[in-house]
Amino acid sequence: MSEENFEDKSDPRLNNQQWSDVLVQALPYFKHWVGKTVVVKYGGNAMLNEELKSDVMEDIVLLSTIGIKVVLVHGGGPEINHMLEKIGKESKFVNGLRYTDKETMEIVEMVLAGKLNKDIVGLLLQKGGRAVGLSGVDSGLLKAKKIDKDGADLGFVGSVTQVNPEVIQSLLNQNFIPVVSTVAVGEDGDMNLYNINADTAAAKIAVALGAEKFVQLTNVPGVLKDINDPHSLLQRIHISDVDGLIKDGTIAGGMIPKIECCMLAREGGVPRTHIIDGRVPHSLLIEMFSDRGIGTMIY
Repeated sequence: MSEENFEDKSDPRLNNQQWSDVLVQALPYFKHWVGKTVVVKYGGNAMLNEELKSDVMEDIVLLSTIGIKVVLVHGGGPEINHMLEKIGKESKFVNGLRYTDKETMEIVEMVLAGKLNKDIVGLLLQKGGRAVGLSGVDSGLLKAKKIDKDGADLGFVGSVTQVNPEVIQSLLNQNFIPVVSTVAVGEDGDMNLYNINADTAAAKIAVALGAEKFVQLTNVPGVLKDINDPHSLLQRIHISDVDGLIKDGTIAGGMIPKIECCMLAREGGVPRTHIIDGRVPHSLLIEMFSDRGIGTMIY
């Protein structure tokens, strides 16, 4: 390249020594993770910012390019709400869970397994990745049974009873990035489709694949001692301390099911489980390739 065409795009805040220090620090992590399986759950609210979404896709393509086997499992609650509003159908929730009648289930399938799943695959392809979209229906990947919540009928809402990961494993072995939407098929001859909690499905997929790491990308920094103080982040929580943190209110609200999913994955044999802030640019790379890490780890 001629000097006339050379453009220095380096960050002026970092000198050459600092850049080299960053790369040297990352090298052992590169070596450790190559060939390992990482399951990333990409949350609905963390997907709303297009610039951050682009950063996440770049991170995943980079991980795949260097030989890490990445599975992306996505939700899509806000997009489902938006589509229901467009057709004039009111969203109904029972004990915090979406009531899913037959018409709503058709919308869920259309948004999650159709538009949203293919949008994510398209973004990964644009970033240079090799991605394939799946739903839990494909090859019987996710099987589920109808659930209720405290005796209330939730319609076509299910809990995962079985994960058949062969289709994902086959794609990983061919260096593809599987992108999974969490619509499941019924078990034992039940021909209905079910709306599945994406966090729980991702945790069970991580267990079934024998993943080395399970990461939930959310729109919060992690578990905070003080919900109003982002500097009060708990970086590490031992499983034995979780009940006490729930009782004293440190872990509350929507953070409880996320922690429970981390515990589900950890107890199923996944060595590392994390809740990290998807609003931080390239938070996945920071977690994977630096000493500092990011978010909360359940160990």
